[in-house]
Amino acid sequence: MATGRSVPESTRIRAACAARPSRDLGVGIGLRHAHYRDFLDEKQPVDWLEVHTENYLGNGGFDLHVLEQVRRDYPLSFHGVGLGLGSAISLDTGHLERITALVDRFQPALVSEHLCWSAVPTRHVNDLLPLPFTNEALDVVTRHVDQMQTVLKRTILLENISSHLRFRQNEMNEMEFLTAVVRRTGCGILLDVNNLYVNQCNHGEDALAAIDRVPADTVQEIHLAGHLVTADSVVDHHGSQVSPDVWALYRHAIDRFGVVSTLIEWDTNVPTIEVLLEEAAMARQLVEAQSLRRHDGQVA
Repeated sequence: MATGRSVPESTRIRAACAARPSRDLGVGIGLRHAHYRDFLDEKQPVDWLEVHTENYLGNGGFDLHVLEQVRRDYPLSFHGVGLGLGSAISLDTGHLERITALVDRFQPALVSEHLCWSAVPTRHVNDLLPLPFTNEALDVVTRHVDQMQTVLKRTILLENISSHLRFRQNEMNEMEFLTAVVRRTGCGILLDVNNLYVNQCNHGEDALAAIDRVPADTVQEIHLAGHLVTADSVVDHHGSQVSPDVWALYRHAIDRFGVVSTLIEWDTNVPTIEVLLEEAAMARQLVEAQSLRRHDGQVA
């Protein structure tokens, strides 16, 4: 279990002063190059858009032009994949400065990173690598989340990842670890429901129980995506429609957390915009049904 540690005074002050992310932006999709023209030509029936932060760190070009255009019609979310907040080395301050400049320029509604590591002193790995859930790793992640939030002058969200291994030296489970980071730093949780399902398949973990372990007030965003079932494991490939099992987990999640900003992720085998809009419509239908159940007293 995580050792007790009070949140530093500086962190509490930052958390109190920073604007909390909106918990209900509605249902959004990830903005990908294949759909730029769809969004430039006409407004699409989605509530918000998420982009991978690292794709927009350049000084100019068409990508930034598109981002300037779409921000007029949709709230934005910046989803980082490159900082590796669990890496046991110092954060790349140059990278963090570029992220800060982008955030200052576009003022996204949400900023998020992954609960992972990606670098050693001599090499950066272009992947999201799983952490051991130990108190030592908890100290590293806490320090780096504090640093990022201090530089950005805002709270961030931290996302649970999928993995193909767990460490024997784990001292707590994933949700205990993530909750401990939240309690120490004041950050929020981006709960990837598909990743919970993938880890259930790969590690025999209970995704429903994981959802029930998360303090309801900490979840600010939910991700939904497709996965690939292989002979050896299940892969979070973001290349297909959301599965029925993941939709069922999502229904349980919104019953527990209430209405939370929800994103449809699709990064490989990218389909037409119509397919993504159908997935977003399904999520919206479940959200509306949950709101009715809550109104009728069927859920707390």
